[in-house]
Amino acid sequence: MNNILNPRTVVGNLILLNVIFFLIMMFFPKFDAELLNMLALHYPMSPSFEIWQPVTYMFLHGGFSHIFFNMFALWMFGRQLEEELGAKRFATYYFITGVGAAIVQIIVNYFIIMYGDGMSATIAAQSITIGASGAVFGILLAFGVMHPNDRILLLIPPIPIKAKWFVIIYGALELIQGVRSTDNIAHFAHLGGMLFGLILLYLWKKQNKIYF
Repeated sequence: MNNILNPRTVVGNLILLNVIFFLIMMFFPKFDAELLNMLALHYPMSPSFEIWQPVTYMFLHGGFSHIFFNMFALWMFGRQLEEELGAKRFATYYFITGVGAAIVQIIVNYFIIMYGDGMSATIAAQSITIGASGAVFGILLAFGVMHPNDRILLLIPPIPIKAKWFVIIYGALELIQGVRSTDNIAHFAHLGGMLFGLILLYLWKKQNKIYF
């Protein structure tokens, strides 16, 4: 597992695929709009929506910092989880949390369209969602649940914190930002990844497929 691009690891393959799509969008801008239209997550009532988008949106990113932090978190936490869950179960977890994040984002957009003001409803109907953040937040949640007392060294401020508190604080911040923020970040999709991850982990635990 030391080689993050090892083709025998799920984490390595996910990072490689994300980087490939990012490089295509960076160096071949004529494909940028086509990839966004075809693969990004659109609202289901949009003429651009396709059934595969709740999966493919995870492989597109909007800039270097977007893909760097997502892939860094996937590498940092995903390697250990893949060893513990096994490649197949880890891949299942990753994609279910990513799709779960997309479902939550669609539901949030639906309520904004139905009950928001005219401008908010228009923006929600025309918005697209990209990035692996929902699945990555699911990975963070899994690490916090399975290794609650492991210490994570934060970058800002540079202090250690137990994984369980890191996940709880991060989730609370996402909820607050989702309610209050007007930025273009899909905060509720992040929470959706965590929610679906939590449900899936406890289903597996109940079935005695994993232990924590």
